[in-house]
Amino acid sequence: MSQESDHAGSNVAALHNKDELILDTKDEGKKLSYFASIKNQLMTLSKGKNELPEYDSNIHGSLVEYEVPEGYTEVERYWVNEPYSFIIILEKRSVYYYHVIEPTLTLYEKDILERVYDDLRDILSLGGVSSHKNKKKVLIEQALTLFNRYHAALDTASKYRIVYYLIRNFLGNERINSLMLDPNIEDISCDGIGIPVFMYHNEYRNIKTNIIFEEDELNSLVIKLCQKSGKHISISEPMVDATLPDGSRLQATLGKEITTRGSSFTIRKFRGDPITPIDLINYNTCNVEMMVYYWLTIENGNCAIFAGGTASGKTSLLNSVSLFIPPLSKVVSIEDTRELTLHHENWIAGVTRKSLATGNTGEISMYDLLRSALRQRPEYILVGEIRGEEALTLFQAISTGHATYSTMHAGDVQTVVNRLDSPPLNVPHVMLQSLDILSIQKQTFVDEKRVRRTQSLVEFTGIDTKTGYIRINELYKWDPLTDTFVRNGESYALETIMLNRGWDKKKLSFELDTRQQILEYLLEKNMRDYISISLVVQAYSANPEMVIQAIEDDTLKDIVELNV
Repeated sequence: MSQESDHAGSNVAALHNKDELILDTKDEGKKLSYFASIKNQLMTLSKGKNELPEYDSNIHGSLVEYEVPEGYTEVERYWVNEPYSFIIILEKRSVYYYHVIEPTLTLYEKDILERVYDDLRDILSLGGVSSHKNKKKVLIEQALTLFNRYHAALDTASKYRIVYYLIRNFLGNERINSLMLDPNIEDISCDGIGIPVFMYHNEYRNIKTNIIFEEDELNSLVIKLCQKSGKHISISEPMVDATLPDGSRLQATLGKEITTRGSSFTIRKFRGDPITPIDLINYNTCNVEMMVYYWLTIENGNCAIFAGGTASGKTSLLNSVSLFIPPLSKVVSIEDTRELTLHHENWIAGVTRKSLATGNTGEISMYDLLRSALRQRPEYILVGEIRGEEALTLFQAISTGHATYSTMHAGDVQTVVNRLDSPPLNVPHVMLQSLDILSIQKQTFVDEKRVRRTQSLVEFTGIDTKTGYIRINELYKWDPLTDTFVRNGESYALETIMLNRGWDKKKLSFELDTRQQILEYLLEKNMRDYISISLVVQAYSANPEMVIQAIEDDTLKDIVELNV
């Protein structure tokens, strides 16, 4: 270490000694006054003076250095937070490993970081940052002011490295922050103390990371994640289901009472850009014909349930096809944790709530929300998942003319019927005929790649009077040999829509062909975001001739971009 660094280090030590004299006092007023004076100094010093120079790797050097360990082969590397952190995928003996690479600090930089972190935590707790200010900008300004106050000998690269960890820990998610920033990750799973964090990667599937937590650090992170979600976790209430600020779903446990290997958490990451019908066509989860079918049936109020196993794409499909709901219709959604995203103004988004005290005081269940929704005169009801007494109420809503859509765990049509018939759902067999459409989703493999497919799309056509069984019409079925969808017959639902709307077969065929033309145009122009698709659906509902003409003139994309 240089003499300059030694001198700066002694300044930091001197400040430690001076401040400890004040902090050791039992006079709380003196402590409060001390930190208030520091805050005032920071605000005075930071005005126009403390700005990080723009980072240039050619001038300041690289912030992150990494060498592949012996015996490992580098498969891929990519930035998640350039120029601070990147991901490297390693391979050893046909096993893949996921390593997060962040800046390495010198001992001197670590000392400065710890000092700044402690002081900033005290200063910020005094309310030095207004809620309307850019928190990241204020954090950087005050950190730079503290560097000056310590007379710390730091070059630009050192300042950037220290500021990175301050932002990561104060505003981010600490050591899992890079995982949260990686768009290739679906799930993050920490199973306990001293165990590597695992996750599900889109390309490499289940993969082990280089992140391992000790007990105190893991407990602290679990508590912090719950607090960021607005939930409380403690030894007396050691299990929490919550939604993180970015929309990701969190399931966390604290301590060793219910998870013997220590605190744990699982995060199902939220896509800020929701999956849309165009995405599902691109992924071959459905084909264009099936999406046209959903568009016309949902527009005309047919009811549907999307069933399948865990992570089979049920909610993604529900969210996607809900974009076909007519623009002015009143929509009420009911979920345990927010996952549905609609570009729809007339929409009430309901979320359940756990009890606020011992017993069920203040608990709001899906059943409560559904009963309340029926008093709000909704035209469309979306239920995240039916698993209890709300199922009967849902089918009562279907029977009384509400267009309802929901998901449930079941692997095939018969399992869906059996689950609905049996406790705790207890839907009378005769009420099942009011359901119009059932989609069975499946997670499977095509050419060794994990994919999601609609295994079958069936219509409920009533009850056989002789046998009492539900009559079904399987409209589409996935063929795993060719990875295509086979249509098996004519649609009962579309025939009913044709009769109810007073159309003839020519008019029905025209509507199906036109919608297919629109979806194929969106596919060709890569107009896949949910706002663009919502705007096109709304425009077609209001003025179909204008949309058809815009496609013929190849101006639809320009019109949508002007309105986004």
